Amino acid sequence: MTTMLEVAQRAGVSKATVSRVLSGNGYVSQETKDRVFLAIEESGYRPNLLARNLATKKTQTIGLVVTNTLYHGVYFSELLYHAASMTEDQGRRLVLADGKHSAEDEREAIQYLLDLRCDGIIIYPRFLSVDEIDDIIQQQQQPVLVINRRLRRNSSHCVYCDQKTSSQQAVEKLITLGHRDIAFITGSLDSPTGIERLSGYKDALAKHGIAVRNELIVEGKWTPATGAAGVDTLRERQVTFSALVASNDDMAVGAIKRLHAHGIAVPQQVSVIGFDDIALAPYMIPALSSVRIPVTEMIKETIHRLIFMLDGGDFKYQQTFPGELIERESIVAGPHR
Repeated sequence: MTTMLEVAQRAGVSKATVSRVLSGNGYVSQETKDRVFLAIEESGYRPNLLARNLATKKTQTIGLVVTNTLYHGVYFSELLYHAASMTEDQGRRLVLADGKHSAEDEREAIQYLLDLRCDGIIIYPRFLSVDEIDDIIQQQQQPVLVINRRLRRNSSHCVYCDQKTSSQQAVEKLITLGHRDIAFITGSLDSPTGIERLSGYKDALAKHGIAVRNELIVEGKWTPATGAAGVDTLRERQVTFSALVASNDDMAVGAIKRLHAHGIAVPQQVSVIGFDDIALAPYMIPALSSVRIPVTEMIKETIHRLIFMLDGGDFKYQQTFPGELIERESIVAGPHR
């Protein structure tokens, strides 16, 4: 392998000059930089990243912890794509660690990224409590930011969507259209997002004086199969409903297919709303109404904050993003309009 000394000899400069060019520290003329970079290209030299990291105490990496239950959805794909591209735009690399199936797994994933000396870490937690996350942030020298969780002690370190209000507004739209019997398929109820979306549904009913009927609530697991199973459960309970809200679009897709299998037309007999506004939503038959969660904006804000903190800046406020109901063909006026 080509060494730094060989690059220096080829460029006609000292080894220290090559080191300054690679680190960006100290003045080097543009003409000398050009000679060094040409020598690097011609020789195929690759810097020793470990040695450079030890010298600079920076790895130019940002860690991301995500539970693997998100891996199968479009939402995670969009989040990961934008996280990787935006990190690279900032001259850094993204390192992904799997949060797996428990709070302990998430803690181990965070520690793994800390052991790798990532300059900063982003967490998309599912199992860790708010108090545990606050403790982790306060215990680390590296900045740790959190997506989609509202913190109490470190509010400037979190960027989240108001899932509860977004759900409430979607249900209220159905109420204003004249629906009163509104079924709800939850997400996993060990998930903060699942809990908040269910809470928003209940709050919308209470606000309009509509009793919460537990027989209209079915627990799902974010997948199309559990959306379809939710419809089967509602049918077995022999409850009637003119509208259905599914806690994500995957479950809404499964629910619509199963409604059709039972001979129930969407939206003529049952209006349907999902969450996440996946790319396929406008191309379904009928086109699916869905609450858009601003994933791109959230990850962009998170990385912006992290880079700002790495450069010595400090934020004093938290950032909340609203969801937005995108109305399409899957909802119509209800029987009480």
